Order: sequence, then structure tokens, then C-alpha cells
Amino acid sequence: MEDAVTRREHEEFAKRMSEENDRQNKRIDLLEQSVLQVNDLITSVKVLATNMENMAKEQKKQGERMEKLEGKDGEMWRTAVTHVLVAIIGAVIAYFFAKVGM
Repeated sequence: MEDAVTRREHEEFAKRMSEENDRQNKRIDLLEQSVLQVNDLITSVKVLATNMENMAKEQKKQGERMEKLEGKDGEMWRTAVTHVLVAIIGAVIAYFFAKVGM
């Protein structure tokens, strides 16, 4: 009976196994919490990426609208200058014909 385990040895072994199980359970709980936090972070990053993509699209639209508005100001200025030049040229031609007697 040399291989026989005494009750005391068995109880000590059972106690150590129970303590090891408790330690392992705590480690598993901490790991589960970490996984949940990482999943929350991943979800937040996805939402952030979607929001940033939408913001980029909106900025592009605003940029296009701004270019159109800036172009309208330039177009209006060119139109006004053209009208003034046409009026001046018309006045010069009218003066020339008036002097020539036509």
C-alpha cells in the first residue's frame, strides 16, 4: 500500500485544486471583461469611422457648393465689366460717328 494516499494528503490536494480553480476562474472573468471592453472599443471605432466618412462626404459637398458660389461672384463681376466695356465702346463709336457726321 505504498501508493495509497492518506485522507490528509487527499484533502490537501483537493484544497490546492480548489484554490487553483478559483484563481483560474478569476483570470477567466478578467479575460472576459477585457474581451467585452475590446468589443466595445471596436464598435466605437466602427461608429467613429462611419461618422468621419459621412463628414468627409458632407465636406466635399460643401466644397462643391462653395466653388459654385465663388464662381457666381466671379461670373457676375465679369458680366458687369463686359457691360461697362460694351457701353464705353458704344459711346466711343457713337462719338466717332457724331464727329464724322453720320
